[in-house]
Amino acid sequence: MQLVKTGAFVRAARAAKVAVAAARFPAPAFVQSRWQSSQAQTQDAPDEQAFPEQSVDVSREVDPAKTAAASSKHGRHSELEKKLQESGPENKIIHDTEGSGAKILGTPYIFDETSNLSGSILSLVGRNLYEHPDHPISITRKLIESCFEEPTFKHFAMNNPVVTVTENFDTLGFPKDHPGRSRTDTYYVNSTHLLRTHTSAHEHSAFTWLNNNPSSKGYTICADVYRRDSIDRSHFPVFHQMEGARVWAPNADRAALIESDCNNMPKTSLQVEDQATDFSTDANPFQPEHEHNHEEVHLVARHLKLSLEQVIDRIFQASQASLPSAARSSFGPMRARWIEAYFPFTSPSFELEVAWSGEWLELLGCGVTQQAILERAGLKNHIGWAWGVGIERFAMLLFGIPDIRLFWSTDPRFLKQFTRGKITKFEPFSKYPACYKDIAFWINATPSASSPIGATTSSTSGVAAAAGGDATKASLTETQPAAFHENDIMEVLRDVAGSLVEDVKLVDEFVHPTSGRKSLCYRINYRSLERTLTNEEVNGLHEEVARRMKGLFGVELR
Repeated sequence: MQLVKTGAFVRAARAAKVAVAAARFPAPAFVQSRWQSSQAQTQDAPDEQAFPEQSVDVSREVDPAKTAAASSKHGRHSELEKKLQESGPENKIIHDTEGSGAKILGTPYIFDETSNLSGSILSLVGRNLYEHPDHPISITRKLIESCFEEPTFKHFAMNNPVVTVTENFDTLGFPKDHPGRSRTDTYYVNSTHLLRTHTSAHEHSAFTWLNNNPSSKGYTICADVYRRDSIDRSHFPVFHQMEGARVWAPNADRAALIESDCNNMPKTSLQVEDQATDFSTDANPFQPEHEHNHEEVHLVARHLKLSLEQVIDRIFQASQASLPSAARSSFGPMRARWIEAYFPFTSPSFELEVAWSGEWLELLGCGVTQQAILERAGLKNHIGWAWGVGIERFAMLLFGIPDIRLFWSTDPRFLKQFTRGKITKFEPFSKYPACYKDIAFWINATPSASSPIGATTSSTSGVAAAAGGDATKASLTETQPAAFHENDIMEVLRDVAGSLVEDVKLVDEFVHPTSGRKSLCYRINYRSLERTLTNEEVNGLHEEVARRMKGLFGVELR
């Protein structure tokens, strides 16, 4: 389910809370649990994975020839398609006299006016960090999966990130003017295909799989997802999500069975406060009575909350395991609370928050699955729950990793610190100096320019919306006028400097009182995680950024 909220402003605010919590989270250690025990049995067998790999890609089968034909329906691009097919195994973008296109995981796609893929993003497709058993992303994934045991749950990995606009938005009920559809938020391959923005693009396939495989009652999905966003230590254009679901088939004793499952769940060490138990209000309502029995809904909600409390408790125990007993006792039990939430695909809906140093950190979203979603997958008269989490959010806390770029590092000094089945605290291998450069430029006066310093809304004239503002619209209902958008400079920096940019901040803005033109100044922090950058190298990168900003967006440099 899409239970991780969208929108650049919301993501940035929550990421800030994650960064604060990461600095305060206790030092993690080896996990003493069934999860660890399963590792010990195969740790010395180099040809076997400690966690049996049972990931399955349940996404649709893609016929490259059909996909290429469909993507080029607005024109004949046979020569370009042939070049893409014959261009080798790697992902790449090709330009020729007939147009432009990309080869992504072996499949050719023809670009059109909606396409906004870049080479820097395409180079990350297919890395599949969640399938490298000694990588922190994979270790965190396996820890979460261990809370949802087979055969009740089936674990899926969705390796191909290219999905249709219909799969990513339309079948999930996204409004045509939703900010997530904008080209400033989403990477479009062309007008019909995009790089998925959430794991929910595959939920219909997963529920359909459950309908065809009744021996399993639930699933988890793990995948990389792609969003155009700001640049800082807690944001990266590619990150990883997991979602899960559990359903119960129609049965005269269904309520009793759910209640029995709840009563048999192990107790956790969490100190939990539940502020979301009343489903009679408009804020967090039951679904229509003809669809749901209210007693069953309360039981499903209880089962959901208890299941996710198991996840948080296991992660908390993992983080505490290596601390001296005196240090562990000083922390006391972890405090958690359930609060009401809103998600389009669940009702009632909840968020789980945990307390660190007097602050509440939201970790996940969840709820009772909308009945229409189950019905479309053939699960008639079933009832169920669903949840969604960001893997980086947990991994940064578990391993004490301070910068999200590190997950993509190929430096052995990073990678060799981690071993499947273990939670070990990240040890910085160096701190290289930062190099700050400013870029200032004039843009045209328009209601869609840049997010102002400290802004919390987009209602002021001359301010950008959370998404939108590009000249080419992803849908006919996209209403933002053509203008520079803050994500545009982020994308130029990713293409020019890649992961050599640590963060980008808007430090000054000025509207000329006569012309109405706006001037923006961004401070760019160039810093490598693996080596010292030279002044000559940084100056060259910065000059190229300025050149592209002028050429692509027509800004006037100051």
